[in-house]
Amino acid sequence: MTAKRLQRLVRKPDAIRKADDELSKAERTRECVLSAAGRLFRQEGFYATTMRDIAQESGVEAGSIYYHFQSKDQILNEVLDLGVRQLYEKVREITRSARRNSEDFRKTFALLIETHLTYLLTDSDFTSANIRNYPMLSDKARAPHRELRAAYAEAWSSFLEGARRAGRLRSDVSVSAIRQFILSAMNWTVEWYDVGRYPVHTLAERMSKLLLDGMCVRHRADTEGQKSSRSFMFARAPEPVGKAAHTRAKILSAAARTLRDNGYKATTLRQIMAEADMKAGSVYYHFKSKEAIVDEVLDAGLRDLLSGVGAAVEEYREPYDHHARIATAIRTHLNFLFKASEFTSANIRSYGMLPNHLKERHRKIRHLYGRLWDRILREAQEDGAIRSDIKIVPLRQVMLGALNWTVEWFDPNKAEKQGYLSLPDFSDMLIKLLLEGICDRESAAYAEQIAVE
Repeated sequence: MTAKRLQRLVRKPDAIRKADDELSKAERTRECVLSAAGRLFRQEGFYATTMRDIAQESGVEAGSIYYHFQSKDQILNEVLDLGVRQLYEKVREITRSARRNSEDFRKTFALLIETHLTYLLTDSDFTSANIRNYPMLSDKARAPHRELRAAYAEAWSSFLEGARRAGRLRSDVSVSAIRQFILSAMNWTVEWYDVGRYPVHTLAERMSKLLLDGMCVRHRADTEGQKSSRSFMFARAPEPVGKAAHTRAKILSAAARTLRDNGYKATTLRQIMAEADMKAGSVYYHFKSKEAIVDEVLDAGLRDLLSGVGAAVEEYREPYDHHARIATAIRTHLNFLFKASEFTSANIRSYGMLPNHLKERHRKIRHLYGRLWDRILREAQEDGAIRSDIKIVPLRQVMLGALNWTVEWFDPNKAEKQGYLSLPDFSDMLIKLLLEGICDRESAAYAEQIAVE
């Protein structure tokens, strides 16, 4: 208890002190419930979490929870609000201080990255619960939080716009796109970062350098060869033959769409049946359980991706045009994510909340996909196309994170509307940012020269 609070209590009559203590108890109970809900929403997802789960996790009886919260929806609202508000206030404080004190752009950028990652990965279940659940909520559930999320985005945009005016940020990509790219790379870390391997500070340091300067050596990446990748057509799976095969394919496609939209734990067999417009008997004839269906969807999603990207990069022969080869891998990954395979987007969005035993069955294929990227990047580094100071595995994780999170904010169906990019143009933009970074290269080279001198 603080000295100030003790003084207040001493001066108060017994009845007032008792009321104050009861208020404190009520506040503690609310905090306990919200903390438990944040953990569960992060681990299990909002739709799969019940009020009974929250009561058990918090150690608060269900009846007591309803004294403080009218519904699970209200708890969600407060968790989501806290998840962004805490982070927003800290980021706003950093950017305001930087403007007042004319702090170096790179120093401030690195601090912002570390702050976002710290709240996301270690300090706040509320932030990670927000990141994981918001994309799967209904428009009605999202509506109360749009203003605060927009304010957080604006804090980043304002900082980046100032850097652009100062000549520190590239001018050929919009500030909003750069902001989305940065936040995407960071947000996906909830799916792969292990705090036991290295501290968040190290992750933030590596990510800052990569985002600022890209993966390529100081001279501009040769992007001319990228044009060759546009003509590459990845192979689609053959059409199923026979009635039984068509029915299985229909069920799996319906399951993929449901998983993509709702997540694993909130997806039920009833929903899959409704999406497939089929009766229970027809589904059970082909699959024993929901888990069996999910197994096939997840496996197909990664196998599509592995074979598609593998085939695309094999079109290149030694000596490799490494920048074009990497660009092709990026473009093919995005094509599968948005166009070629609904199984891939279902895998990407669902995997983080799968039970461990189900994850374990798919780790091998995910490992193989990671190794494919590691080989592409390592060969580029050995030939001098990628900076020698970059560690390959963290590079791959950040790259794929930036690509995978795009399913949460990019919509290729809006390409016809003014101001929206087509998927090929969007892919080109991400390739440019990943290879070359967000900084003006001449400015970055000058800054590096000054530092050396």
